[in-house]
Amino acid sequence: MSKRKTLFAIIAGMLVLACLLWFLNALFLPKYMSEIPEGALIREYYDETEPHQILFVGDCEVYENFSPDTLWTEYGLTSFFRGSAQQLIWQSYYLLEEMLETETPDVVVFNVLSMKYATPQNEAYNRMSIDGMKLTRHKLRSVKASMTEEETALSYLFPLLRYHSRWNEIGPEDFEYLFRRDRVSNSGYLMNVHVKPVDTIPDAKPLADYSFGDTCWYYLERMRQLCELRGVQLVLIKAPSLWPHWYGEWDEAIRTYADDHKVPYVNLLEAADEIGIDWQTDTYDGGLHLNVYGAEKTAKWFGAWLTERFDLTDYRAAATLSDGSEASRIYRVWTRKHDEYTAEKARREAEYGAGK
Repeated sequence: MSKRKTLFAIIAGMLVLACLLWFLNALFLPKYMSEIPEGALIREYYDETEPHQILFVGDCEVYENFSPDTLWTEYGLTSFFRGSAQQLIWQSYYLLEEMLETETPDVVVFNVLSMKYATPQNEAYNRMSIDGMKLTRHKLRSVKASMTEEETALSYLFPLLRYHSRWNEIGPEDFEYLFRRDRVSNSGYLMNVHVKPVDTIPDAKPLADYSFGDTCWYYLERMRQLCELRGVQLVLIKAPSLWPHWYGEWDEAIRTYADDHKVPYVNLLEAADEIGIDWQTDTYDGGLHLNVYGAEKTAKWFGAWLTERFDLTDYRAAATLSDGSEASRIYRVWTRKHDEYTAEKARREAEYGAGK
């Protein structure tokens, strides 16, 4: 065989191997469609076509406790919730860093519950926060900061190294969603129409140390500086969830930081009565998260809080425009999103029964 044919055979073999590895990576990666939809949330940001006025980052207290549709219908505000289960503060930071490379919102909202975690916690949660990110330096930095001792960075770049043991779990869904995904959220919000009233609240266990770790303060300061550099208003919140417990010492530490750095901070749990949350009807898991009825109330209250403090555009005013401008495009996109949200809410209520 000539040298040219040998070289061609080697190149062809490498291409075949690369295609096979790409296919297997895609096949073995969990799809998060019918089960654990939280794992599909992070990637959905890349499907967005228009910029947002408000970007939320944080854990489940973000993507389950606020309705983006209510922010739109009540105030004409556009938003996206880049949340994931037990999202750690450095993961929030690198997601934010990634988003601010492509858009400049008016406001970034960060939920502070994750300040309680100063070290990597759990690979499964890491995966739900990181696997859906595009392969950029932001993902690589998030991987480096998040890995537990048992993990390797290479397994995030080549998921096959981590998920090869799923070979006996591969089913029709893995092939159906090999090259596509269905949308599981409404602008990052994960809807739930069930109701499970608050019965009992777990006792708050005393802590030996109520201080937040240095790593958490480091990334919170990086987040503040990044927003300041990009001309974006950072807002800190504590979402209105009854548990996990939010200690008064934690709240005071955040308030002190916010006051010292002139960053707005609002504890929505303290405002629960003003918001109108009914813990017998507005939660689906006994006070850990809000259902859609509570999320709509929270978004209505928080939208008013935002519009009273910041100069935010009401894009509903673009309803009469048909000139192809950004405002008219945004209005059309959010009109479609509202229709989808309304249809999904009605479908879920019909399927599961409203308030059950």
